[in-house]
Amino acid sequence: MPVYRLIEEFSSDAYKVFEYVDSIYDRIKRVEDRVKAFITIVPKEEVYSYLETLLKRGYNSGSYPKLFGVMIGVKDNISTKGIRTTCGSKMLENYIPPYDATVIEKLKSVGMVIHGKTNMDEFAMGSTTETSAFYPTRNPWNLDRVPGGSSGGSGAALAAGEASIALGSDTGGSIRNPAAYTMVYGLRPTYGLVSRYGLIAYASSMDQIGPMARNTTDLALLLTIISGHDQRDSTSLPLHSIDYLKALDELLYKEPRLRIGILKELFEGSDDGVRKVTYSCIDKICSYHECIEVSIPYTKEAVAAYYIIAMAEASSNLARFDGIRYGLKVPVEGRNWVDVYTEVRTKGFGYEVKKRIALGTYVLSMGYRDMYYIRALRFRRMLKEKLDAMFSKVDVMASPTMPIPPPRLGEFFEDPLKIYLADVSTVIASLTGYPAINIPAGWNGLPIGLQLISRPLSEPILLYISAQLEERTKLRDLIAEV
Repeated sequence: MPVYRLIEEFSSDAYKVFEYVDSIYDRIKRVEDRVKAFITIVPKEEVYSYLETLLKRGYNSGSYPKLFGVMIGVKDNISTKGIRTTCGSKMLENYIPPYDATVIEKLKSVGMVIHGKTNMDEFAMGSTTETSAFYPTRNPWNLDRVPGGSSGGSGAALAAGEASIALGSDTGGSIRNPAAYTMVYGLRPTYGLVSRYGLIAYASSMDQIGPMARNTTDLALLLTIISGHDQRDSTSLPLHSIDYLKALDELLYKEPRLRIGILKELFEGSDDGVRKVTYSCIDKICSYHECIEVSIPYTKEAVAAYYIIAMAEASSNLARFDGIRYGLKVPVEGRNWVDVYTEVRTKGFGYEVKKRIALGTYVLSMGYRDMYYIRALRFRRMLKEKLDAMFSKVDVMASPTMPIPPPRLGEFFEDPLKIYLADVSTVIASLTGYPAINIPAGWNGLPIGLQLISRPLSEPILLYISAQLEERTKLRDLIAEV
């Protein structure tokens, strides 16, 4: 059942929440062994106890929070007090945070229930959820395929009916990629719109927490809750919270006509089946909005710049995991720090993380910093200027979210370069900090997603077009028969 319907259901009888909890845990029991969407699942008894506590405080009298009882899956790189948070890594296998991330505080303030931490690529480094140190997650629509990454567990939990709504994080496309591959809606907000306090960092200048849902309305609801200024995050924008559901309703009532730019290079560089489905999807609104072809002739360079910057920042952010301050604990008595440090990082980090740390350290090293890192930063500025100029002509830019359908498990490991090039569509918004959304576009035997990018703080516009497409495609509230 959609979250907006659950709100109506529980407002008439708060005790219906226990039937709902039972249904979610029954679903998890039936499908989780095959899907592997979660790293940690909170015991049902603890959820019951939490809800009973809220009811005893008088929430059953109608004064309970708006989203009382709604169960949400949270990506395992977001700090949750008292609930294990691993980042999909052996380095943090037994880490239980002593504090909640700002977004978690906000979820709890409206009565939402965190019933599990979803699987992810280790430290968010990957596009398939196969680099998790625990196990790969499978795509509920086809168990031989990946669900995307790095927020693949959140996407899979939604598609499999194991969560009503979910949180992911997006650095280079880690919300939009799995949303496209699991037929759900996923939004990367404007950089700074949602607090990063409590998000375990990968690449700090691009990391962003965002909502994932099975319909546009639920997406707007969750964005409303988690957005807003946070003084604990120095990159947080000084903005008051916005009611995105209200903003969406106002746009749907006024129905403004927009200019949509079709990103030529990103359509031409996509698989034939992906291109056909996404063109068909966007045709459904081009009869109302004006669609024109636009060009960004820097797509391959954008991928290179993204990975240089992301790996450089990762090498810095992950330096703290040395087994002394943070990370895996190993025997230290009578040993020198080099041996301890080496053992911790050898055992604690997986291959993909080690590779990115090594490459990041290399591009920051003497003699190579100007050649790679500084040039990537200059390209980033040029790309932003190009997009700013383009947004003086169009309101939204459209492309396939992913250029290929969901790969088979293990397929990307056969060609390491292929996994990086698959981010060609998503890294543009990541580098510039602009908001972007994945909208389910249709099927070509497998799920295909359409991406829309817009100017900063234009999330209502993205939600507006998403809602229009959702109404035309009817691709909403879908749950796979696992």
